[in-house]
Amino acid sequence: MTRFEGIHTPIPTPFAAAGSVDEAALRRNVARWMATPLAGLVVLGSTGEAPLLDEDESDRVVAVAREGVPAGRALIAGTGRESTRATIDATRRAAAAGADAVLVRTPSFFKPQMTAGVFVGHYARVADASPVPVLLYNVTAFTGVTLPVEAVERLAAHPNVAGIKESGSDIGLIADLVACAPEGFIVLAGSATTLVYALLAGCHGGVLALAAIVPGACVEVQALVRRRCVDEAVALQRRLLPLARSVGSRFGVAGLKAAMDVLGYEGGDPRPPLVPVSAETRDLLRAQLEDIGPRLTGAAAPPAAQVPRGR
Repeated sequence: MTRFEGIHTPIPTPFAAAGSVDEAALRRNVARWMATPLAGLVVLGSTGEAPLLDEDESDRVVAVAREGVPAGRALIAGTGRESTRATIDATRRAAAAGADAVLVRTPSFFKPQMTAGVFVGHYARVADASPVPVLLYNVTAFTGVTLPVEAVERLAAHPNVAGIKESGSDIGLIADLVACAPEGFIVLAGSATTLVYALLAGCHGGVLALAAIVPGACVEVQALVRRRCVDEAVALQRRLLPLARSVGSRFGVAGLKAAMDVLGYEGGDPRPPLVPVSAETRDLLRAQLEDIGPRLTGAAAPPAAQVPRGR
């Protein structure tokens, strides 16, 4: 398997009652994810509420996660910032803290000026300076900009640009990214709602919020596609679809954290200005998890000594 192939999950950042990062809860969650068949973890992605964390908090999250992720599993850290200089600084710190690769979102504040040439220059400078491989990160739903295929094609030739996470559901775009990628360049899907179709288009795996709560099921979808059991893969994805929508675009990070609480992980509340989901939404998530069933939720049970936060 090529490095960074497979199913990863972008893990949420747990916060203590006072609002600080809960490092103990993070360690416990990482230990549970490492008892599943996930290929690796992504910290400080959109699901990790990265834009809401301070720089010192971000560095600690990488270091704490590294403690629990063995050498054979990938630890990828989000290091995208608005300036190239800040992105390089964050990238170097993440590498020093033990990240195997960095996931770098597109800068987006000055949208009209974010041309293909600007993106190529930004990412090339980051890749030149990075001690670890760089994964491009296109997340148009949050940034409002799209990394053009022509820019990806140029950047894929850089020896330190290892791949791209495409978070959207446009299978045509994903197919174009796969088609322009040289051998060894990884294309990862970011939408669980269209995972089967992204894999059939040539994606090498995914970075999926859904995999934080049903890791075994997400890994099984990819395994079925690899065995060309497409009907079974489509049927499994359809079974997962309501929950995928709930912890994705519908309720976002707060919904995913609530679902984690239901399963005994330590999700907790998001950091303001984000707000927790309602009791009705929590009940809906619980029902969706029950509909999927214990086999497909598939996460290892929490250690006996762990007492999940009551929610």
